[in-house]
Amino acid sequence: VQLQASGGGLVQAGGSLTLSCAASGRAASTNTMAWFRQAPGKVREFVAAIRWNGVTDSAHSVKGRFTISRDNAKNTVYLHMNSLKTEDAAVYYCAARSGDTILYTQELQYDYWGQGTLVTVSS
Repeated sequence: VQLQASGGGLVQAGGSLTLSCAASGRAASTNTMAWFRQAPGKVREFVAAIRWNGVTDSAHSVKGRFTISRDNAKNTVYLHMNSLKTEDAAVYYCAARSGDTILYTQELQYDYWGQGTLVTVSS
């Protein structure tokens, strides 16, 4: 399975941005897809996850601002980011795993990773 993330860029605080992550390979390997992010000098942290059936979970820090969605026909997951803050600036990574019974928030539970896309938020 290969994951290709895209959509990062520079945005002003308060603005919006949508990230995409297209998966290739066996669809069952991406039953659960997620976004993580890593800011400079910080550990990678969970942002949001979604099961194949649309059930989602997200970090408290992004609830109400970020929405994760997926298009199963395209095997693509999206992260719609609104009301961006400077603290949202990071490299965003998409991840996938075949299991779908639990929406894991720990990166060790994910088998496949994309290359990351940089989001910069200016004040």
